[in-house]
Amino acid sequence: MNKDEILLARQQYLYPAVFHFYRDPLVVVRARDQHVWDADGNQYLDFFGGIVTISVGHANPRVNRAVHEQVDRLTHVSPVLVTEPQAALAAKIASVTPGGRLTKSFFTNSGTEANEMAILTARCATGSSEIVALRHSYHGRSSLGMALTGAGNWRLPGAAQPGIVHAHNAYCYRCPFGAAYPGCELRCARDVEEVIRTTTSGRIAGFIGEPIQGVGGFITPPKEYFRIVAGIVRNYGGLFISDEVQTAWGRTGGKWFGIEHYDVVPDILTGAKGLGNGLPIAVTVATPEAAGAVRGLTISTFGGNPVAAAAARAVLDFVGEENLLVNTAEMGALLRERLEELREKHPLIGDVRGMGLLQAIELVRDRETKEPAVQETAALMEAARENRLLVGKGGLNGNVIRISPPMNIGRGDVEEFARLLDSSLARVEAAAAKC
Repeated sequence: MNKDEILLARQQYLYPAVFHFYRDPLVVVRARDQHVWDADGNQYLDFFGGIVTISVGHANPRVNRAVHEQVDRLTHVSPVLVTEPQAALAAKIASVTPGGRLTKSFFTNSGTEANEMAILTARCATGSSEIVALRHSYHGRSSLGMALTGAGNWRLPGAAQPGIVHAHNAYCYRCPFGAAYPGCELRCARDVEEVIRTTTSGRIAGFIGEPIQGVGGFITPPKEYFRIVAGIVRNYGGLFISDEVQTAWGRTGGKWFGIEHYDVVPDILTGAKGLGNGLPIAVTVATPEAAGAVRGLTISTFGGNPVAAAAARAVLDFVGEENLLVNTAEMGALLRERLEELREKHPLIGDVRGMGLLQAIELVRDRETKEPAVQETAALMEAARENRLLVGKGGLNGNVIRISPPMNIGRGDVEEFARLLDSSLARVEAAAAKC
């Protein structure tokens, strides 16, 4: 199919609810390392990585080799049969999870499914059904996932479910209490107790939160936030669930999981996206006690598929052997430095936040009023595309640029990204000045 045929088929045969970043959809035909190519042969520097999914570079040769070898050996059997790739991957994951007690894995195909299993596990383990989630969060596209999600634009009709409540998140740039860190005394974290006492029975199954809220715009809580929350949750009988669909596997720099930056060991964590470097695989990891409470018959037909599991094992081996935890921290620090420099240069940037190679800039029309620059953000996406740079967009208001390149990028990639983003910002600001 040529480009026009692809676009026509998309329009005629796919759900229209699937959104696109650009006025004219971008048709991608191939990719390698940190670059992708469109149907017209244009090369782009990819600093979004398939929505935080390409962790070790597009078409990574070592990951692909593992996939090819596994395809020729065993593609799939029923998960009620035992396969070496799944068992080996579970053992590898248990060796890197925080605290040494998250050792039991349940494999599925997406972050949505992993979060569903985490909620089920918490409910089985506690005998309670009530869950506390956070505002501005995103936990998936299923009915339960949308009910957990704290952003109205991602909650389609019929998403509400009983027993799920939402506490304030740690959105320091737009503090719901009008306070400033650290003088705020973490009122957002302490709000979790108020929510439990006023909107639940007082005996909860658990709390679910992202160490950095992805779709929410890479909202990054202060270092004390989750320690306070975990203490409250456990005091009311709940399990602490860390949704690491976007923050796991070294993405935040220096550590395997985002929650480790907060000195909290969760009872359950979920991971997906970067685990397969583009192949569909997800995991729910729990303590033996929590996992053992899930009794009865359950199955995920393609969960832990041998090919996807082999790819995931190769990804984790590559991250470790290539010292990408360090590289992500170092390149993340350089990226943050360049973004801060751009903030000094461009008044459109109101806030810079994130960890490692999970960074964001929030765009505002006025730094004093913090009015979201929604139209300007859309224009910046288009300008970046014209400059052959791919980034993401998010935030409740759609005014946050999300940046998540592969974890094996180098200094030259960061410098090129900064140059292209600088040029794109200048173009948007020049056009706005003419209006």
